[in-house]
Amino acid sequence: MKVLNLKIIIGNVDPKGVENKGGIRKMVIKGIRDKVAIIGADSTKYGELWDKNQYDLLFEAVQGATKDAGITKDEIEASWVGIFYFFTGLSGAMTEDILRLDGKPSTRTENFCASGMDAFRNASFAIASGVYDVVLACGVEKLMDQGSSGLPGFTLFGHPLYPTPSAPAMFSMAATRCFHEFGWTKEDLARVAVKNHDNGSYHPKAHFRSKITIEKAMKAPMIADPLGRFDCCAMSDGSAALILTTPELAESYAHADDYILVKANALSCRTNFPWYVPPNGPGADFTSFPSTVKAAEYAYKEAGITDPRKEIDAAEVHDCFTITELINCQDLKFCDRGMAADELKNGTFNWDGETAVNPSGGLKSFGHPIGSTGCRMLQEITKQLQGRAEGRQVPDAKIGLCHNLGGAFSVASITILGQRE
Repeated sequence: MKVLNLKIIIGNVDPKGVENKGGIRKMVIKGIRDKVAIIGADSTKYGELWDKNQYDLLFEAVQGATKDAGITKDEIEASWVGIFYFFTGLSGAMTEDILRLDGKPSTRTENFCASGMDAFRNASFAIASGVYDVVLACGVEKLMDQGSSGLPGFTLFGHPLYPTPSAPAMFSMAATRCFHEFGWTKEDLARVAVKNHDNGSYHPKAHFRSKITIEKAMKAPMIADPLGRFDCCAMSDGSAALILTTPELAESYAHADDYILVKANALSCRTNFPWYVPPNGPGADFTSFPSTVKAAEYAYKEAGITDPRKEIDAAEVHDCFTITELINCQDLKFCDRGMAADELKNGTFNWDGETAVNPSGGLKSFGHPIGSTGCRMLQEITKQLQGRAEGRQVPDAKIGLCHNLGGAFSVASITILGQRE
């Protein structure tokens, strides 16, 4: 009897059945597209939450998500929690300490600003693999208690010889380069801030809920030239959570008629030191973020997206700085290279425009509690696609995208969500 070797190839292609050549059987399996359903999603309010600690925030977000799904916490079989800073929490015991999941597996994920979306990524793979039926993906960060005027930890983290610039300094280099290459101006950056603060003014859970003018943004104190105060997202506290299961089981829960499907999840990692390495290697030319470009390539291929501008209805895009949103819109192919500022001015990225970018108000309005931001974006887009956005509702949104950019443009995570057919 001839013994055949079984070779499993996992790729972002449709199944082609089993092929037998030369005694080697090849089974081609597609990715996680349409294998994972979101049945519950919620978040806390974001802001200076002095009266709550990280455990309070995580409990509130998870309690909201389980209630939304119509389940109890005892039905959760495993959990992943995104936390960046050690002072917020170490290890997966964070969820056990507050949720009391009876010793079930729990994992802390840390991947710069993509920590929360990486938690969701791992939870999605767990469902798609068939190992678990119901899992929790969540994120939390408690920054305000540290009393820092900027992100804490920059004197503790990084290379012992190569200095690490502050976050505003990293992105100011991108701004000045784009000003040179594309002719963008501070007024173009101000329009990002005005749009996102306008959107955030309608969201009950946003940290900042006041509209601003272009004049106010341009006259704000300088942080890292040319980035002023309103070009930078703020420190904040907050938590968000999502409940995942299979599409088959989703029919049995509260959102049986409007559960949301995961169409793709992609991750790309590059160098931590783009200013020391050439752009034709792992570095960046500061007019584009290679990790976003590659993650978008992966995600669009898996989701079957060929024209992102036409097919993506709503997007939560990483806007840690105003320049970041403009560059990301180009890297995500929402517009041609060098044209993001013009498209923004023309209303393309408005909440009711051709491709709504940050209809929630983004990081500019919510702040950026690092480990939670990815999960907050995901629950925002989930509710947009269900027609129950807590702020501005994008008209007739069917496909949505969430994007995180972390570190020195080092890691990008992109998730594409869609309505059930």
